Formats: sequence, structure tokens, C-alpha cells
Amino acid sequence: MDRRAVGVTAKATAARIAKNRFSALANRQVQIDVATFVQWLNAREEHHPRLADFYRARFRAEFKPAFAAWIATKPFTDSTAPPTPFAMTQYRLKSEADAQRLETSAAATTERAKKANEHADNYMLAVVLFATALFFAGLSTKMHTVRARTVILGIGCVVFLGSLVWLATLPVKV
Repeated sequence: MDRRAVGVTAKATAARIAKNRFSALANRQVQIDVATFVQWLNAREEHHPRLADFYRARFRAEFKPAFAAWIATKPFTDSTAPPTPFAMTQYRLKSEADAQRLETSAAATTERAKKANEHADNYMLAVVLFATALFFAGLSTKMHTVRARTVILGIGCVVFLGSLVWLATLPVKV
């Protein structure tokens, strides 16, 4: 793997690590939202308005718009209302969006790293093919007959020219 591929792979790995951190944060935030909502719901159903207000005041800022939209659907009287605020389109977590953005970035970066590695492998193969051509050229000097020298040198020339043409088609930059 060449240095460029290693660098790109490292960036993809770093993005995936950051994505995992944001995903873990989003999971914790959802747990907090669910816990406070369930406590609010229990306090409301048990007719403890002060306790319900206590929990409602502690809703996270990202949860409040979804909760308000859910309440507006009159969920306690309208059977067609969404079952919870978490089913509302207003329930969006920034950390979840950040995790998705980082995953998309990491996937693209990983693809670039794969391509860079593939190009490095192709260039390495070209080096091996040129060395093979030189091997045939050197081997031709050890042949005792002109015909054997010509055949071996011809094989070396074909390998060299084929490699040269193939090398010309490889990208210079990824």
C-alpha cells in the first residue's frame, strides 16, 4: 500500500471512529429522551401535574419540538395520532445527522483509498514486468545459439513493450 493510500485509509478510519462517537452520543440522547418522556407520561397518567411539569421542563432541546408537535395531534383523544413523539418528523438528532454525514464521508474516503491502493498495486506490477523484461534480456546473453538469443530477447521485448503500453494507460494521480 502506498503512502497516499495509507493516508486516505487513515482519514477514513478517523471518520468512522468519529461516526461511532456521534452514534453513541445519539443513542444516549435517545435513551434520555425516552426515559424523561416515559416518566412524564407516568406522572401525567397518575395525575401528578407538578411531577409531570418537572419532567417536561427537563426535556432536551432537540426533543421539545417533536413533543410539542405530538401534543398538537391530541394523542390522548385522537386514535389516529402518532403513538409517541419519536414517530414525529420533528424528532431529529444533530448527533445522528453528524454520524450519518461522517459515515458517508468515510465510505467515500474508503473507496478513494481502495482505488489508490489498486493503482499502487498496478504500478508495482509494472515494475515486476519491467524486471522480467530485463531478466529475459540478460538471459539472452547466456544463450549459445543466435536463434535462442533472438527468441529470448524477443520475449523480453514483447514483455517490455506490452508493459510500457499498459503503463501509459495507468492514471498518474488518484
